Amino acid sequence: MNIEPIAYYRSPQPTKFGVPRQSGLVPELRGRIVFEPEYRIADALRGIEGFDYLWLVWGFSLNNRKEGDWSPLVRPPLLGGNTYMGVFATRSPYRPNPLGLSSVRLLGVEESADGPVLIVAGADLVDGTPIYDIKPYLAYSDSHPDARCGFVDSRHWERLKVVIPERFKPLFNDNEFRILYKVLELDPRPQYHNDPERVYGMPFGNYDIRFKVSGDSCLDVVDIVERVKETPSR
Repeated sequence: MNIEPIAYYRSPQPTKFGVPRQSGLVPELRGRIVFEPEYRIADALRGIEGFDYLWLVWGFSLNNRKEGDWSPLVRPPLLGGNTYMGVFATRSPYRPNPLGLSSVRLLGVEESADGPVLIVAGADLVDGTPIYDIKPYLAYSDSHPDARCGFVDSRHWERLKVVIPERFKPLFNDNEFRILYKVLELDPRPQYHNDPERVYGMPFGNYDIRFKVSGDSCLDVVDIVERVKETPSR
C-alpha cells in the first residue's frame, strides 16, 4: 500500500528540539493543517466543526534512519534513555513504519488562499510534518480514563522552573510568551543530558532561544537571537 500526504502541518517549531513529547502537553500551542491541492475540497470537511478533537495520522519526516532500519528495542526518554523497552510498547519514532498518531483540539476551519485550513491546538509535530489522514475523536469509544499505561504510570515529567529575563518579553505577544514558557517548562533537552554549563539552542518562531539548566531543575534563558530566515519548505 502506497500512501501520500493529504496535508502538511504548519507551526512556529521547525525542529524536533523543543516540540512537546506528546500531544496535549502544551494545549495553547497552535498550528495549521494546510491541505495539498487535490484535497482542498470543502465537502471533504463537511461536519468536521462539530468535533472538538481530531486524530492525526502523520509521518516522522525528520527521522535520520534509512527505510526499513529499525530495532525491536528502544530507549524511551521518560526512562532516562538508559532502559530498553519493546518498540511496540513505546511511541518511538523509529518503527517499521514511521507513522505517528496524535490527538489535537480543533479550533476551527479558515478559508484561505490555500483552500480550507484546519486550525488546531496541542500538537506534538514539527513544522512541515506530513499528514496522511484525519479522523474525528470519539469520546464514547476513544476515551479510557481508567486504563493502565505500563511504565508511564510509574514515571512522570518533572516540569522545570523557567526564568526568562524581562528584557526578552517584548519580543513576544502574551500568547507566544505563554507557549514558550510551557515548552521550556517540559525540559526540551535529551533526557541523558545533564551538563549545567552547556548552552542549548531551541528554535521558536523567528528566534533562537538559548538556555542553561542547573542542577536544581531551573532553566535560565541566557539569550534570544533572531534566526536567519530560510527558504520555506513544503
